Amino acid sequence: MKTILTTLNSKFVHSCLSIRYLKEYVRDLISIELKEYTINQNIDFIASDIYKENPDVIGFSTYIWNLTETLEICEILKIVKPEIKIILGGPEVSFGGEKILKDNPFIDFIVYGEGEETFKELMEALISNSSKYNNINGLIHREDNKIVINPSRHLIKDLNTIPSPYRNMGNEFRNKIVYFESSRGCPFGCEFCLSSTIKGVRYFSIERVKEELNILIDSKVKQVKFVDRTFNANKKYAMEIMNFIIDKNPKDINFHFEVTAHLLDREMLDFLSNVKEGLFQFEVGVQSTNLDTIEAVGRVTDFEKLRRITSEIKSYKNIHQHLDLIAGLPYEGYNSFRKSFNDVYEIKPEKIQLGFLKLLKGSGLRKDEEKYGFRYLDTPPYEVLENDFIKYGEIIRLKFIEDLVERYYNEGYFEHSLEYIINNHYTSPFDFYEDFSFFWEENEYHKVSNSRIRLYEILIEFYKTKNYPDISSFNELLRFDFIENNKGSRTPHGIDIFERNIEQRKMHEILKDERIIEKYLREYKDLPTKKTIKEVAIEGFKNNIFKIMENGYNSIDEKDEIYILFVYQEGVINRCKTYDVTYILKELI
Repeated sequence: MKTILTTLNSKFVHSCLSIRYLKEYVRDLISIELKEYTINQNIDFIASDIYKENPDVIGFSTYIWNLTETLEICEILKIVKPEIKIILGGPEVSFGGEKILKDNPFIDFIVYGEGEETFKELMEALISNSSKYNNINGLIHREDNKIVINPSRHLIKDLNTIPSPYRNMGNEFRNKIVYFESSRGCPFGCEFCLSSTIKGVRYFSIERVKEELNILIDSKVKQVKFVDRTFNANKKYAMEIMNFIIDKNPKDINFHFEVTAHLLDREMLDFLSNVKEGLFQFEVGVQSTNLDTIEAVGRVTDFEKLRRITSEIKSYKNIHQHLDLIAGLPYEGYNSFRKSFNDVYEIKPEKIQLGFLKLLKGSGLRKDEEKYGFRYLDTPPYEVLENDFIKYGEIIRLKFIEDLVERYYNEGYFEHSLEYIINNHYTSPFDFYEDFSFFWEENEYHKVSNSRIRLYEILIEFYKTKNYPDISSFNELLRFDFIENNKGSRTPHGIDIFERNIEQRKMHEILKDERIIEKYLREYKDLPTKKTIKEVAIEGFKNNIFKIMENGYNSIDEKDEIYILFVYQEGVINRCKTYDVTYILKELI
């Protein structure tokens, strides 16, 4: 019985953990082939690719981002191969499975809830050609033209009985994002999250976690993304895992954790302050700073403590932090979201992720949809269009703002110019992004693809249309941002360049100067100048932008020329070091 397990990932670089668990769980019973696609691939191509394999059984792992495409593929396969058995599993079919079978007669089985044991028993029944599925808990199936929902299955008590999904993986994960879980469940009960439907937290043994991390580190994966809903729920357990990773000291790989900031105590903060730059990445769920909203969704959050802790972590300059907000929550109107956004922006995390509420099947908020007046499309991803507190037009505006935050803030390429424009011309960060979003929409920049260089050109264009009097200072800060983050690229149109920039021949002489080498370029001391010049830049500026930065990005009248040395780095957070070398260069040029 040829069996294939597959899924449609959101991106090529991603991999699916669930189908690997299932494959290993039935390894002694049947050999299963895995195939992975992405939602960007053509439906006909995926269906034909599976059809060519001539499977007897095909199982799909489903999520909100791939259910629609998955059903289209399943329908094609059933039409051209009526005898094939089609199984759906995953979070997107674990609630409302009866309706999915009713609406899609080409689906034979749905595995709902924790799927390993249910899938194994279903495979046993199919292998033995048995049609008795009623005793398989966690299964929805068809019998005599009726849909039968079997009782739910108890959770697996000992997670270590589940075989490792990373056996015999070879090079399939090289340079990919690999999902990893050291625990299942969440200690909290947020009403918008499916984790709230399962109470308690279960852990894999620390020995197993270390063994599997060893495999992934040796396999040269790009990122290990822990899917634990609250990685630091058990401090001792979390610190042992982190210590293990630090001791391994892997190169060119980082580890992503979802953490609850208010659980990070002084011992853990001191520990984190010494972590190698770029090794860890934290995702911190804020969602809202409106207390009524926090209470309505069942969160346990002390935002002031979260602010203090995440700000301290930022000061370490070694851990990339993502802070999440969700628009569309109860009691969070447009102006309330404005405040939540400004509160989070003030922390200056490396990324601000603006999400939009999705009423997931089985979640508490979906059950309360009438209470809060949620209006949404009842198809994946079930995103809220409006509710009693925020209107559709306001959600649309937030979508534009989210796009600009992603383009301009989250990549870190406009740090100083954004600080300047917000500090000098807007009462809050949200006001700037809102104003910029109107300009963006009016010029229809959302309808075309924009390169990074083009983003600089659009920002200077926006600034000039405002007729602010301090264009020179802003121009120089934007040029500084560009040089700092774009090694060797042409200056974007619209940005004025320094009139007395240094010629290439003169650059070679400057980089041979002992004062420059000893003070700023010691790591390049033994390299030929022709190689050093590729890793540095020296640029002149009309305004002393370091003084502007020191002055809180407030505009200053002083026109004091300055020469800056840019030394490019490989760091995740610290990508470039900059030095004022004016006093040396004035002697040399």
